[in-house]
Amino acid sequence: MHIREYTEADWPAVWSIFQDVVTTGDTFPYDPAWSADQAHAVWVQPPPYHTVVACEGAEILGTAHMGRNRPGPGAHVATASFMVAGEARGQGVGRALSEYALTWAREQGFAAMQFNAVVESNTAAVRLYQTLGFQVIGTVPQAFKHPRLGLVGLHVMHCFL
Repeated sequence: MHIREYTEADWPAVWSIFQDVVTTGDTFPYDPAWSADQAHAVWVQPPPYHTVVACEGAEILGTAHMGRNRPGPGAHVATASFMVAGEARGQGVGRALSEYALTWAREQGFAAMQFNAVVESNTAAVRLYQTLGFQVIGTVPQAFKHPRLGLVGLHVMHCFL
């Protein structure tokens, strides 16, 4: 697997992954009714943000975007989000993208990385992030409307770099 910088030619594959993940409705608080343009504006932000894809040959298996969590006095803390194609889940794509994001953030001089909204029922992601050094520092109760479980919490997760 190879992780490389996103190019606009990647958008059709990234849009397909985005649609699948968001439509499932159990991991991201994005609106499934968004157009491709709305999704693109959220996922592919201009520098200093950074968007990448994970590939096996020409096939895009996942994507991530990363950058500062907040501007100004909060700009020393990074954030990132990850999406993996349904058929590629459980194959280490999420771990590879997460490790890439952590390395990128360290190289950019960030002091920490924070995830603002990890759905607490997304136990695979929570476990993965914990193995990478993240801690749950708080949970916003009933902040996410899960399609099968009803209202569940959103974890704020943090890791010093």
